[in-house]
Amino acid sequence: MAEKLAPEKRHAFVHNGQKVFEWDQTLEEVNVYIELPKNVPTKLIHCVIQAGHVEVGIRGNPPYLNHDLMLPVKTDSSFWTIEDGELHITLQKREKGKTWASPIQGQGSLDPYVADQEQKRLMLQRFQEENPGFDFSQAQFSGTCPDPRTFMGGIHTD
Repeated sequence: MAEKLAPEKRHAFVHNGQKVFEWDQTLEEVNVYIELPKNVPTKLIHCVIQAGHVEVGIRGNPPYLNHDLMLPVKTDSSFWTIEDGELHITLQKREKGKTWASPIQGQGSLDPYVADQEQKRLMLQRFQEENPGFDFSQAQFSGTCPDPRTFMGGIHTD
């Protein structure tokens, strides 16, 4: 049932008509996807994840991304992988349930409607996590969605 509440599609950050990256989020993480240039050996990929900053590029070249993150992440559980020509960066949110408007500070923020839809989806993920025997995939909110981090006593962490 939880997979029904997973992100349905990725958000794209486009700059000057070119897709820079795509991203999505769950209660616990933000995922960034970057299409890698063809014929570049994976050992040349450079990716550094810091608590509030990410740097991505090809060794020996200026970084492709060198930006502050929207919010801090847990570096010990954030990581990157390469699969099918795509760099996948998993950023573990420091504040579980916090809705991010974008992974990168000041770049490609979601419009208010899409941000509200994300918050609603994360709230339903929280309900699903806290009540695994129920299916919240068809649930809807009327009006403004509460903050999933603080609603009814906040998120319970292990």
